[in-house]
Amino acid sequence: MEMLPNTVVYVLIFACAFLLMQLIINAGRQGARTVKRVNIRMRLLAGKDNSAEVLQALKRSRGLGEDNQISNLLKWLNTLVVHSGLRIGAHGLYIAMFISAFIVGILVFLFTYNYLYFILGLAVGFGLPVGVVLFIAKRRRSKAVAQLPDALDVIVRSLRAGHPVPVAIDLVAREMKDPIGSEFGMASDEITYGTELGAAVQRMSDRIGHGDFDMLAATVRLQARTGGNLAELLASNAHMVRERQKMRLRIKAASSEGRMSALILNVVPILLFAAVNILSPEFYGDVSDVAFIKQGLIAAAAWMVVGNLVIRKMINFKI
Repeated sequence: MEMLPNTVVYVLIFACAFLLMQLIINAGRQGARTVKRVNIRMRLLAGKDNSAEVLQALKRSRGLGEDNQISNLLKWLNTLVVHSGLRIGAHGLYIAMFISAFIVGILVFLFTYNYLYFILGLAVGFGLPVGVVLFIAKRRRSKAVAQLPDALDVIVRSLRAGHPVPVAIDLVAREMKDPIGSEFGMASDEITYGTELGAAVQRMSDRIGHGDFDMLAATVRLQARTGGNLAELLASNAHMVRERQKMRLRIKAASSEGRMSALILNVVPILLFAAVNILSPEFYGDVSDVAFIKQGLIAAAAWMVVGNLVIRKMINFKI
């Protein structure tokens, strides 16, 4: 197979890397411009008079339809983008995956000239953006859950002061930072334009994807059907969320030894292998082509994966 000139390959890699960086910069640009505004929604409202346009703009930027529906094409990835809060839409993640796969695959092939490694590089490149978005979604979800009790306290105080529910929710949207500020703001706008309170809160829960918000949505639906004092129900909800957060912190502290053990068991073999290869390259280099050595390394890697899964099962508690 005739190889492309190195110059052309490097130009293509640079172009793909440039496009990937533009996606990352555009996704994070909103965070750098919110110095004077509490959250993204308030910044968008500062430039527009119609909150309906802002609501639809926020939905479109996150890949949501008019009725909050998510595209059925690769729905899991689309849902992940919504949970991450990134304003790139699902198409932005697809582009990032293809660019990352191309860059990683080409770089691996240039170093190894091995087609099997090239295919593995493509697979790793496809997974890298997904891993990044997973991390962002998890961090955003944790931040939203940490803000939830304070948001509920604001609503409870507003209701006890005599304000209607939409005004109380809008107060959270105006006073609290992202992610919960924009999420409550979108719920407030949906209520303003005719969506029922329970449906708006359920949509907010779907956009965040956490059990504490599902519990909030269930509380609001229960109150709408059976009646009762919404302020008292939300106050109890806030207390329960705080207790669940305390329990998570206790479990995290109790499982810290297991997590540290997992980290050491993962990192030490890799560091030792790298150190031996640097200090004595011939130690593994002389037998790298022996079949049973390769099989042994593959088996060791497989057992490390199995060990990680077992440790994860031991230290991962659901509340």
